[in-house]
Order: sequence, then C-alpha cells, then structure tokens
Amino acid sequence: MPDSVTTIAGAQPALSQTAPTYGGPSLADFELARDTVAVVAQKTPLESSRFLAEVLGSPVYLKCENLQRTGSYKIRGAYNRLSKLSETERARGVVAASAGNHAQGVAFAARELGITATIYMPLGVALPKLQATRDYGAEVVLEGRIFDETLRAAAAYAERTGAVFIPPFDHMDVVEGQGTLGLEIWEQMPEVDTVIVPIGGGGLISGVASAMKQKAATVGKTIRVIGVQAANAAAYPVSLASGAPTTVEVTATIADGIAVARPGALNFGIIRDAVDEVVTVTDDETARALVVLLERAKLVVEPAGAVGVGAMLAGKIAGDLGNTVVVLSGGNIDPLMMERVISRGLAAGDRYLSLRIGLPDRPGQLAEISRLIAEANANVVEVLHTRHGKGLQISEVQLEVSIETRGLEHRELVVATLRAAGYDPHVVGS
Repeated sequence: MPDSVTTIAGAQPALSQTAPTYGGPSLADFELARDTVAVVAQKTPLESSRFLAEVLGSPVYLKCENLQRTGSYKIRGAYNRLSKLSETERARGVVAASAGNHAQGVAFAARELGITATIYMPLGVALPKLQATRDYGAEVVLEGRIFDETLRAAAAYAERTGAVFIPPFDHMDVVEGQGTLGLEIWEQMPEVDTVIVPIGGGGLISGVASAMKQKAATVGKTIRVIGVQAANAAAYPVSLASGAPTTVEVTATIADGIAVARPGALNFGIIRDAVDEVVTVTDDETARALVVLLERAKLVVEPAGAVGVGAMLAGKIAGDLGNTVVVLSGGNIDPLMMERVISRGLAAGDRYLSLRIGLPDRPGQLAEISRLIAEANANVVEVLHTRHGKGLQISEVQLEVSIETRGLEHRELVVATLRAAGYDPHVVGS
C-alpha cells in the first residue's frame, strides 16, 4: 500500500436493517435534510468516464457538483443550517469566514431565506469569488492576510453583534446538508461500490460516508468510502494515526479549497468510523487531473474538486473497486489560476518541456535549434535568449525554450534530437 494511504480500522459497517449513525445524523435526519435542500440545490449529473474507467480498471462515474448552484456542494450544508435558525436568530443575521465556496453558499442561502449575511474574506481573495459573494447580496469585509486572521475577525463580529456564526464543516446541520449529496448518488446509482471524496475539514465526506453507509446497510450492501487530501494540507492521516484531531502545518497548495489545518471535532469522529481510507495527492497530481477533466470530460473543476481524480491517475487507489463514483466537489476557479494550473498539469503529464541550452554566440544558432525541434515534431511556445546566464563564457549565450510535447516518449525524442546534433540541453526543473 502506498505511503500516502491511511487505512482506517473498523470502518466497515455491520450489515443490518438499522445502520449505525457513526456519531452523526441518522438516516432519517439526512432524508429530512434532502427535502429541505431540494428547494435550492440542483440534482447534479452523474457522468460516466470511459477514460478513467480504463485507468482504474472498473466503471467510473463523475458526480458533477462543480455544476451545482454557486459552483460547489457548499450550498447544501449552508442552506440546511440557515433553514433551522429561529426567527430570533434570523433577525440577528449570520456571519461566516471563507475564501470562496463557503462564502458563496452562505450568501446565496441567506438571500433565499431573507437573512442578512456578512462574510469575512481574506485580503487578496480572488476577484471572481469576491464579486460572486457580493452578487448574492452579502456584505463582504476584507480582513486578514492569512485565513486564521479572517476567521478570528468573523468570530469577533459574531460576539460583538450577536450574528449567528455559520461554520464551514463542524456542525451537525452542515453535515446533514452535505450528506444529501450521498443520498443523491445512491438514487442515481444504487449499484455503487466505491465513493471517492475530497477532504478539507471533513464536512462533505462525513456527511456522504454516514448517509451512504446507513442507506446501503438497509439493503445489506457494503460501500467503500475513500477520502483524498492535498499532501500540503493533510491533517487527517496524522489525526487518524494519533486517534484525535491534530493541527498540522499547512503549506502552499493549489487545492486551497481543502487547505484546513485541523479536522472538525464532529467530522473526525464520523470519518474515523465511516471512512475506509484516506490518501494524499501532490499539487502536480492535482494539476494533471484538472487537465484530464478539461480534455476528456469537458468539465471545469477547481483544484480542490479534482483531487479524487488526481488520486486515481496517480495510482493511489487500489483494489477491486467495482462501480466507482468520484465527487467533483466544486468548479470555482479563477481564470488566472486556471492558466497556471493548466501549465503545471501539462508539465506533470509530460506534455510541456522547458530546456536550457548553452550556445556559441554566433549567428544562426537560434534558427538551428528551432529547426531541430521542428524535426522532432514539437512546438515552441516561448523562448528566452540571454548573454547573462550564470557561468556563461564571454563567447556563449544561454537559450531557454519552452516546448509543447505529446508525452514522455516525445519529450525524450526532443532531447535526444538536440544531443545528436551536438548540443547539451538541460531539462529545467529536473
């Protein structure tokens, strides 16, 4: 089993007509939440993927919550939580802290229920996410250079004004709402055997795992649930190994939507009992998945929503999986971020090659390099030509060239072609 896999002991439920609740909502609670959430949430498509089925060796289906209203599953938990507020609580308004999807979910739910919403977002938040939250009618306050500062500011606002704080994952009502996604998957494919779900704080997977395993147990069926975290923000493997929620250091990751330093207390208990495995993926693996989803499925998915596919492509998920559903949890990605992620994904998939080549400083060398690359049927997309590279002799220049390739064999052919002509190309980043 790969080092990035955490197997959770005791995760398989007993098969009976009355399933355990795993410390969370009951099946009846989830079904009631499904009726509540249906007022605003769309029933998103479940699309088959022949490409991923070939990779995994079993049927694969994509649950497209990236096509959900507000662009992610978050509307489910937010609306379910807000719908349960008393008239007195609604009059006080709600407040939340978020850099994106939770903000939009709370803002939309508040607008639909006629509740005043204030959303704290960090300084430097992506403009599309900021504007979307405002467009849903929320008042947005920009505060904090890191999210912990933003969260503290929102909590202080709640204390000062009496507004109801809406947590992103660690609340029973939120878990119920997110679990409606699991019931929806079951309705669309009762033959499901395995479900793969992204994990941040744990609200989504705790709801999906609990709801689906309880539902499956009523018909004597076992479902395997696998969680996926970003390697740079992987609190759950450490927490599950220690037996309690543990805070980890979060470093930069493109999957910022699941970059959470500490599991939710409620979520941890459910995940410990209801989730079978947790695996992690690197940013390169996530970026490659995003490109595959664009090319093969014609779907725009944010990095946090693509980690499940990333784990599949990287071979992190093994075994006889049967009918497999992977949740694409969101599609809110800044176009500028998409451009950077696609470039990284192409490089991770051996589709993009950057070379540094030392050349004699005489006419015709750039044309010769271009000719050789063209002979190898590769396409140059960017060139940097300089006399100021470190270690260059006075009679030398340095060429940095970025090339589109068709995979690993084609990359090797380009390098071999240049070396056969007497040049010494160095792959940048290797």
